[in-house]
Amino acid sequence: MKVRKGDRVQILAGKDRGKQSVISQAFPATGKVIVEGYNIAKRHTKPVSAEEPGGIVDKEMPMDVSNVAILSPDDDKPTRVGYKINSDGTKIRICKRTGAEIPEAEL
Repeated sequence: MKVRKGDRVQILAGKDRGKQSVISQAFPATGKVIVEGYNIAKRHTKPVSAEEPGGIVDKEMPMDVSNVAILSPDDDKPTRVGYKINSDGTKIRICKRTGAEIPEAEL
C-alpha cells in the first residue's frame, strides 16, 4: 500500500468524489483507509454505561485504497506513487507525474 497515515489525498470514487482531505488511519492488511471527514455513515449504538448514552452516531467508515489518490506536493493534483533509492540506500516515495519527492507525513 503506497499511502500512509497523514498523507493528503483526493477521493476518486463514491459519494464524496473530488473532495480532498487527510488519511487518519490506514489498514494495510485489508487495503482500506479512513479519510478525515468523509464516507460518514450513521451507526446505532447501545448505551455502554451511564456516562455514554446510546443513540445514532456519525462514524467515518473505511474505504478501499484504490478509491483515493495521493496529491502531488507541487500542484495538489492527484498522482500515482513510485519509489526511488537514494545514494545512501534510503527508499523514498516520489510523484510519478512530476518526479517530486513526497515528504513523510507529520503525525
